[in-house]
Amino acid sequence: MFIEFLEVLVWDYLWGVPLVVVVLTAGVLLTVRSGFFQFRYLGYSLKNAWKKLFEKNADDGSDGVISPLEAMSIALGTTIGVGNIGGVATAIAVGGPGAIFWMWVAGVLGQIIKMAEITLAVHYRSRNKDGSAYGGPNYYMQKGIGRQKGMKKAFKILSAIFAFGFMVGFFINIQIYTVAEAIGNTFDISLITVGVVYTILLYMLIAGGVPSLGKTAAKLVPFMIIFYLGGGLFIILKHADQLPHAFALIFGNAFTGTAAAGGFAGAAFSQAIKMGMARSVFSNEAGWGSAPMIHASAKVDHPVKQGILGVFEVFVDTIIVCTMTALVIIVTGQWSSGLDGATLTLSAFEVGMGKPARVIMAVGVFLFGITTSSGIYAQMEVVVRYLIGDNKRKDLVLSLYKWLYPIPSLALVLIAVYYQFPGTAVWLFSDASTALPIFANVVALVILAPKFIELLKDYKARYMGIGKVDPNFRIFYEDSEGNSEYKESAN
Repeated sequence: MFIEFLEVLVWDYLWGVPLVVVVLTAGVLLTVRSGFFQFRYLGYSLKNAWKKLFEKNADDGSDGVISPLEAMSIALGTTIGVGNIGGVATAIAVGGPGAIFWMWVAGVLGQIIKMAEITLAVHYRSRNKDGSAYGGPNYYMQKGIGRQKGMKKAFKILSAIFAFGFMVGFFINIQIYTVAEAIGNTFDISLITVGVVYTILLYMLIAGGVPSLGKTAAKLVPFMIIFYLGGGLFIILKHADQLPHAFALIFGNAFTGTAAAGGFAGAAFSQAIKMGMARSVFSNEAGWGSAPMIHASAKVDHPVKQGILGVFEVFVDTIIVCTMTALVIIVTGQWSSGLDGATLTLSAFEVGMGKPARVIMAVGVFLFGITTSSGIYAQMEVVVRYLIGDNKRKDLVLSLYKWLYPIPSLALVLIAVYYQFPGTAVWLFSDASTALPIFANVVALVILAPKFIELLKDYKARYMGIGKVDPNFRIFYEDSEGNSEYKESAN
């Protein structure tokens, strides 16, 4: 009964037509206003991001905590994870192959959405007393909407919705569950045992804070991506004769839904749209407001420089990695097996490459999960900083948060095991926690779209030779408002 109620709440209300329309409208608006940037300059964006992967300690000497590469690695480590493995599988299991089409649509529009939110986060970022930079949606809502536009009520409402929704994710985080499901089902180990071991390792990783996470992610993430893509590409090439059928299923069912087949539950047209978009956003985090919290700490001399990395992140995450997962599941025929979540993806790899592949992929899920969980920790820390402001007990609160962070996720494993929740039910909790912050953040992006376009125009003039440079244009909010605002309370 509870699961049925949750399904209605998530798909009819939280991820209903209004949110889908808002996300699509924002994506189209930013695409048009930017001159179709993610299409016209995709090669430019990918080239710039790719260079960062091979530049050691690459930064421009600007203020910040971590290098652009470390920021991108943390963000990629957060996005490329259980959403690509368990999330895509759940989208297909519930929404049918047609959900992948809508995942692509959301991914293409998500490129410019993520670019905009990262750009604004860097532009409006704040600083600690030690000079370290931090920022995110709450900060560009406060400074851009509340101060510059004078829309104080709108700022307070949007900021409250975002902070509340994002912090709900603190209690509803499925990373540990997905890892426990993959490892436990592969090696026949109790999900609770896996969850406890994972939690201990997570404590060890987050102990060093954001700078330490950046260095770890920069080493692990590129390896994990290549590792995962290599295995997926092998299976797809092995089943190349099934590719035409796979794409026919994706495009053919995008607007019609999928009829029940075997253990597959089937899906309506609306469900395909909602599942595809929900899984895309959960995976690439475009519009969620999470990645900007990491990128705001980067050492960069122009906000758009960091924003462009967002295009790369979404492209790699959704267009490449998620697509790879989807095709592996479909070409192996496992999409209609009745399985769901990480178990479905691992089963597809096992069919495609044998039992050893499932074992290897299970270990891969573990690594993906670790980088994702640690990245989310860093993101939530930004929200915690915003909520407590310059309170004298800030250090105590942050320390308490560090120790409490993994507990709710471990508790979700215990609850899911005790009540025997299926994987699709657990993902409902995640979908419920993402809807509110996405809605608030995307609305804020629409309001602040003119500022993003101004920054993009300035970047094109300075670095791409398109247009004339305005010597009076202020690249950062602090340049126009003075440094005093960094000392103000965020509340």
